[in-house]
Amino acid sequence: MSENCVHIVDDDAPMRDSVAFLLGAEDITTRTYDSARALLDRGADLEPGCIITDVRMPEMNGLEMVLELKRIGVPHPVIVLTGHGDVSLAVQAMKAGVADFLEKPFEHEALLHAVRTALTQSGSEAGRQKEVAEIAARAAELTAREREVFEAIVAGDSNKAAAIRLGISPRTVEIYRANVMTKMHANSLSELVRMALQLEPR
Repeated sequence: MSENCVHIVDDDAPMRDSVAFLLGAEDITTRTYDSARALLDRGADLEPGCIITDVRMPEMNGLEMVLELKRIGVPHPVIVLTGHGDVSLAVQAMKAGVADFLEKPFEHEALLHAVRTALTQSGSEAGRQKEVAEIAARAAELTAREREVFEAIVAGDSNKAAAIRLGISPRTVEIYRANVMTKMHANSLSELVRMALQLEPR
């Protein structure tokens, strides 16, 4: 992995340095930027690898940066870091083509896993089709109510908002949510969102 570089974009210096330190401890090369513009200014000169960006930054946020990277043809997989309550923004980012998103505070292992996956993204269409078929089979096992909760979660609804939308209690939403995570074999919200997006027609 030494030939790859992880480009870390965050206006929060302690967070930026913390992520760089964590990856450096795993012998992963990093380069840091204090704004989306600082990264975009390097454009086509970026070393091969992937990009980690905070979603909320002044001047240009992570989502706007992802769209600009796509416009100028930078192919690097992007991992977006979001604060609590930014799920709908993260969903927009995933629809724009980011590889993954992690909610802060995140487990170190979760970040390392996301980075390693991004650095080894194969883009194999056959592999993608097999994965989509497996996800569709799991989704078919959901009850009608579980499907409603699944759709509410990936739309960015909180348990409370989903409860109001579906006319049930937040506690009931929590139970259905746990069932959905188990049946879909999802270990995190980001995995569940990624599965939902893969089920959407292309």
